[in-house]
Amino acid sequence: MKYRRLGKTELKVSVVGIGTWQFGGEWGMDFSQEEADRILHRAKELGINLIDTAECYGDHLSERLIGGFLKKDRREDWVVATKFGHHFHDKFTRTNNYSADDVLKQLDASLLALQTDYIDLYQFHSGPDEAFDNDELWTVLDKQVQAGKIRHLGLSIAKNDNIHQTGSAPKVNAKTIQVVYNRLDRTPEEQVFPACMENDLGVLARVPLASGYLSGKYKPGSVFAENDVRHNHDQERVRSLLQQVEEIKQNEVPAGTDMAQWALAWCLKHPAVTAVIPGCKSPSQVEANAKAAELVNEDHPQAWKA
Repeated sequence: MKYRRLGKTELKVSVVGIGTWQFGGEWGMDFSQEEADRILHRAKELGINLIDTAECYGDHLSERLIGGFLKKDRREDWVVATKFGHHFHDKFTRTNNYSADDVLKQLDASLLALQTDYIDLYQFHSGPDEAFDNDELWTVLDKQVQAGKIRHLGLSIAKNDNIHQTGSAPKVNAKTIQVVYNRLDRTPEEQVFPACMENDLGVLARVPLASGYLSGKYKPGSVFAENDVRHNHDQERVRSLLQQVEEIKQNEVPAGTDMAQWALAWCLKHPAVTAVIPGCKSPSQVEANAKAAELVNEDHPQAWKA
């Protein structure tokens, strides 16, 4: 595994992290505590130390599974990132609330679910600019940082070109940006990444495998189950994406190289990107994702220097 400095947080994070939306049950399967434990235990064996989750991945369900693991492990070995702003009601159904009072309740619920007394990175979760431009929210969160409940603040931007929130991150003491970035969606390269590099913001690339389309497992014509979030994607768009993937596989992925590993390493080559946070449903998928680090040349500006 390789490690990088997560922007101004100075946290040392593995270039491949663990995304845990799947633990909330919206990616085609439900997880027991034992299954989640096996995934996270294997991740640790492979040198992964970054977990990304959110309050709305199954009404704190993902956080509870992570918390069940952390209580049996060394909490200080992990960088735990979660998010605020959404309320889960049912699969694929959420409402938003970014008011300062409600976010405090969300924070306490996340701490309880994670069975920890602090969160390493607490991220504003895909909210509109109107909610972001609320001084009361950031004043309250800053107090939680001072109280030790939060180590660092970050932003998970909804739109890949949201330069308003990215550019305003230093004003609210946010030190990281989480954004969708993958070979099929390079929008952040235009405005967001330059702003991140200028302000030394750590970047977490979410959906680095394009919701699994870049995993190499799906061919044009693939159909997803009804309990899989991809079942709700526009089918014409899905056909187009899978066709693009087939062309990328033929023209860009070196012979003998696993496509998913190539796609993760592709993201990590950009000088703005600190880490990727792909989801995984099994220890074997964790192993496959971790191998992407072997394809990364560490002349990166955020490479961790021991």
